[in-house]
Amino acid sequence: MSTLANQLAAKEREEIARAIRLLLARPLLTEAADPAGFELVRRRREPLIHWFDYTCGWSLVIEPRRGYARLAKVRADPDGSRPARRARSGRSPFDRRRYVLLCVTAAELLSMPMTTIGMLADRVVQATAADRALAAFDPVHRPERMAFVDVLKLLESYDVLRAVDGTTEAYVESAEAKVLYRVDTTLLMRLPAAPVGASRIAVPPDDVPARFEELLTGLVLERRYGGVVVDGTADEAYGESAATDAQRNLKLRHSVLRRLFDDPVLYRTDLTEDELAYVTSLTGRQILRRSVEQAGFLLEERAEGFLLVDPDGIATDVRFPDDTSTARVAALLLMEPLCAAPAGLLPEQLGEAGADLLRRFPRWAKAYQSEDGAARLSEDAVRVLCDVGLARRDRGRVVARPAAHRYRLTETTSPDAEDKHGPRQHASPGETADATAPAGVAQEGDQQ
Repeated sequence: MSTLANQLAAKEREEIARAIRLLLARPLLTEAADPAGFELVRRRREPLIHWFDYTCGWSLVIEPRRGYARLAKVRADPDGSRPARRARSGRSPFDRRRYVLLCVTAAELLSMPMTTIGMLADRVVQATAADRALAAFDPVHRPERMAFVDVLKLLESYDVLRAVDGTTEAYVESAEAKVLYRVDTTLLMRLPAAPVGASRIAVPPDDVPARFEELLTGLVLERRYGGVVVDGTADEAYGESAATDAQRNLKLRHSVLRRLFDDPVLYRTDLTEDELAYVTSLTGRQILRRSVEQAGFLLEERAEGFLLVDPDGIATDVRFPDDTSTARVAALLLMEPLCAAPAGLLPEQLGEAGADLLRRFPRWAKAYQSEDGAARLSEDAVRVLCDVGLARRDRGRVVARPAAHRYRLTETTSPDAEDKHGPRQHASPGETADATAPAGVAQEGDQQ
């Protein structure tokens, strides 16, 4: 092969690897948001579609003319660690009310290529009033309008809605605000990633609380592995018995690699016996290493598990260490006492550690300078550590996971008396790494 051919082949591999990591971080990639990234994905669409299907069993739809690429991530173990977030209010997670309004609003938008914020609000009022399982939407109240605006801003971030006249935020101050939207109904229908439509497993509203976990399982059941849906729920026993050896092996490959490419850290203890046997087999290890190399990650394999590092940070949606919020600074500071306690720490002990931080840095963390502030600070910091796979809750205690020992706090400096940003923390360069490289950005229908 000539030198030029080698260079072209190397460039193609590099571009495919970059595109894979880009899509892992942004499962909904639009030309409007990232023209260069979308062009790369469009140009390499065939190998990308094949890689995601073979490696993770995820479908990738690329619409060059409509200007979007949608990677439908599906997992058998949905969790709440990647919620939809508000564009305002410090990117707080969506609450139950906002999720309800999101679903109702999306359903109403399907038949409205153009609309105004007032017309859409009226449709949501009517839809919620007609469903006895939902609390009626009342735009007279400011908190309701705020929740509605958060939903619309999320849909705008997905490029489903485009304000062609007026600004969405104006609706918070007045229900009489005038905003005109253009709706991309085709893209809206691409948002759900669940392989089973919710309408196929509909049950009476009163039965939902008791069967919630069962219904979630039914939404992510995939026929390619031999599973079926019976009477609105997943019949796993039938699925397992009906599955062929090829289907079981396919499911093992996809279940392991989905978690590896979508989670910060994959621990061996979190795998089933069959999954662990697969990933330690000769074939499984070869597929794992080849897939990681094709995606441009660096693989760390240790006795406790696996971790992917993106040297370019392309696939990283959440970084750690990170000083962009008080909770993230506290998370790094609290790792030291956590790692020093093999049996873990009780909430009271973590609260005392949080109180110690507030005493040492009295001008820091103003939102936590209250009677229950220390407990709230430690709880928020623990949530950060659990989300990035560095801690876990176990029988009332919080225990550091093996990857937490990668980090060592080497310096904590108190700010100037007039500086209110709080403690500056430095982690040992030999211990830090991008421990959250593969985590994907949540879209409606992905893991929330």
